[in-house]
Amino acid sequence: MASILELKKQFLEYLEIEKGRAVKTVENYDRYLKRFFAFAKISEPKNISEDLVRKYRLYLNRANLNKPTQNYYVIALRMFLKYLAKRNIASLDTGKIELAKLPQRELDLISPEDLERLLDIPKGTSAKILRDKAILELFFSTGLRISELCNLNIDEINLKRDEFSVRGKGGKIRVVFLSDRAKDAIKKYLEKRGEVDNEKLFPVTPRSIQRMIKKYAIAAGISKKVTPHVLRHAFATDLLQNGADLRSVQAMLGHANISTTQIYTHFTDRQLKEVHKAFHGRRRK
Repeated sequence: MASILELKKQFLEYLEIEKGRAVKTVENYDRYLKRFFAFAKISEPKNISEDLVRKYRLYLNRANLNKPTQNYYVIALRMFLKYLAKRNIASLDTGKIELAKLPQRELDLISPEDLERLLDIPKGTSAKILRDKAILELFFSTGLRISELCNLNIDEINLKRDEFSVRGKGGKIRVVFLSDRAKDAIKKYLEKRGEVDNEKLFPVTPRSIQRMIKKYAIAAGISKKVTPHVLRHAFATDLLQNGADLRSVQAMLGHANISTTQIYTHFTDRQLKEVHKAFHGRRRK
């Protein structure tokens, strides 16, 4: 039988080729599993036991990692064990490993007024200003992740249509939609940019986009930290507050599981409160 490290290598190749995971995702799995093997000091899969995993989780917890990060390490281990089971290699049953329960996370949100000020900050006709304006409007119009936006090519955007396809997490393709303001901002940017020897719609790095958004947020007088993911939250909450259903928002965000989208349910709960107030106990008035 192959060594445990050789099996890990084959598992990572399986993730990249058969499962179509992004290179960055594969690198993360590699890092998570390296930590487990450094702790476990085992040579064969059959040596992975419930007791070993419990000790490993205590080690992660005492390393002051937060609960979501600890779960990432455990998920990577479970995925590796599932791969072993698929190949009929004896090891620990993944059903014996439960993830830590997490409290419902708080969303980083900005108010509609702050959002509007942020989107209005970039003013001018330079290529850089028009690019920044287009990026901000595109984030709010589509709910794209920063990696998805950075990977967009010019030929993927057809401004004659209000929609385009984007490849998200796990290689899954979804359709996103352009608002009139986003289309106008992208059109002005492309006209100013002209013909350049770069296929990317926005030839910039994720880090430079993060710095750009931070700069404009400060200029807009927003005290909270504003990131591309905050704009993604703003996209989702705007839809829900205006009557969109959770399943539609799930599809537009590219969430594989509705439970991920349910972090936004407190907005639908507000609507339920209004329904209750309007219709409950009317005969008793």
